[in-house]
Amino acid sequence: MDFKKITLNGVELYPFCSENELINFVDHKKGILVAINAEKILHATDQTRAIINRNVGYCDGAGAMIALRQKGVVNACKMPGCELWLKIVKQFYKSKSFYLIGSTKIVIDEVVCKLKKEYPSINIIGYRDGYINSNDEKQQLINDIIAKKTDIVFVAMGSPKQELLMEEIQKSHNAIFQGLGGSFDVYTDRVNRAPKWWVDHNLEFAYRLIKEPKRIKRQIYLVKYAYWLITKKI
Repeated sequence: MDFKKITLNGVELYPFCSENELINFVDHKKGILVAINAEKILHATDQTRAIINRNVGYCDGAGAMIALRQKGVVNACKMPGCELWLKIVKQFYKSKSFYLIGSTKIVIDEVVCKLKKEYPSINIIGYRDGYINSNDEKQQLINDIIAKKTDIVFVAMGSPKQELLMEEIQKSHNAIFQGLGGSFDVYTDRVNRAPKWWVDHNLEFAYRLIKEPKRIKRQIYLVKYAYWLITKKI
């Protein structure tokens, strides 16, 4: 299974047309899944482009999806990372092992507890919070993942910190990796996503803005991104 990557403002995405397509791809080739949205495309730097382009960038938001469709990928679909990781769990919880890293100890404990309730036979062979305070502590974590021969590693620490950690682990251990950002907070209901109608109509950003008007400073970039789409500058 091979895909020709699509480039958007120097950011390379794999043009997956379904979650199953993505999951099958990463199951066979392993690698680090990196969520790509309008913000990452618009604000790409040399560092973030390099991180994304050497890994598996996938379409996380409507902005990236629309740009892919403009590039000819007519069936391109968005796959929000906060949903995708749970699809991966559902696909493999009976056959693969999992290691979870990120958030606070209280949150990660709650995540593991909830996963075990929803997937009673899930094999979570290790987990810890995202506050790694020394190189020795980080190396102990890497050694533990290697020793336990972990199949799937989820890291929720925010970009690019989570990607850099996953790349460091990958140097010594090949697995399926996914960066989750704030997905553990969503899963434990500490952060509420937009209702389904808003998500289905690609208006999740608008719902967030209504709920948190202060986000306008962050979301003003969407105007520039929309201009790029209209003028086909991406």
